[in-house]
Amino acid sequence: MRKFRRFCKRESDLANEICETIEALMRGEEPGNYHPYEDTQLAKVQTRLMQYHRIVRESEQQNRADRQRLQELLSDISHQVKTPLANIRMFMNILQERELPVQKQREFLSTMNGQVDKLDFLMYSLIKMSRLESGTFAVNMEEQTVYETIAEALNGVFAKAQMKNIQIEAQCDTDLTAYHDPRWTAEALGNILDNAVKYTPEGGQIRIRALPWQLYTRIEIEDTGIGIREEHYHDVFKRFYRSQENAGEEGIGLGLYLARCIVSRQEGYISVRSQVGKGTVFSVFLVAHGAGRNRRMDQEALF
Repeated sequence: MRKFRRFCKRESDLANEICETIEALMRGEEPGNYHPYEDTQLAKVQTRLMQYHRIVRESEQQNRADRQRLQELLSDISHQVKTPLANIRMFMNILQERELPVQKQREFLSTMNGQVDKLDFLMYSLIKMSRLESGTFAVNMEEQTVYETIAEALNGVFAKAQMKNIQIEAQCDTDLTAYHDPRWTAEALGNILDNAVKYTPEGGQIRIRALPWQLYTRIEIEDTGIGIREEHYHDVFKRFYRSQENAGEEGIGLGLYLARCIVSRQEGYISVRSQVGKGTVFSVFLVAHGAGRNRRMDQEALF
């Protein structure tokens, strides 16, 4: 009978200790009776409870962060969509309520068409951003020549550069390769080049250089544009970022953000250095030929 009573008391004490641990965790406090290095039944149960509590707390923190990002994204989208929609509505009301000369009507319709194009570009960019952030887009990384990828990126900006009389020079060995997805990488480089053309005054220059490094292939895009202040180096890669100096230029502030997402997804990175009034250099680092092959072999060896 005594043994049974002692057993019941031990079980009761253990239950009380576990309840105290749970109550402390529910209050968000560290249990006062927690001794993780003791080899006791209580310590084992408490360790499991602490592990479960940490998992739940991390999940809650992640959910809060996800909700915050979603809220910020919806706010950003609302802000971006509001202006072109307001402009379209304003011009439509004018056309409906006033008798205007044919030439003025055409001007208003042309302006409205430009706003529709802006909305279309915004929606297309948001879809790409969503795919990049959710990881639902496929990256087909192979050891490909960098020369052709740069050429593809340049195709999208040559016309704009010619309109501003901007000279573009490219230096790249035709045999230089990198471990990358040519289509997505061309889009990332194209976004950087588009910014370079946009913020370089008429008669300026843009130079592209591809250089082999030991672990990376480095692609430099240098312009003679307005430059970026050092305190804004990180800001330019943020979603929808537009500096006050560039507020008058066309754009929605997603180009560099998307470029960084694309390059990061390929295990590369982008750096920037600049001098205000003199120009900017964006450096894109892609995994080099040998490093990509070795990395792929290491991954295959795991299976």
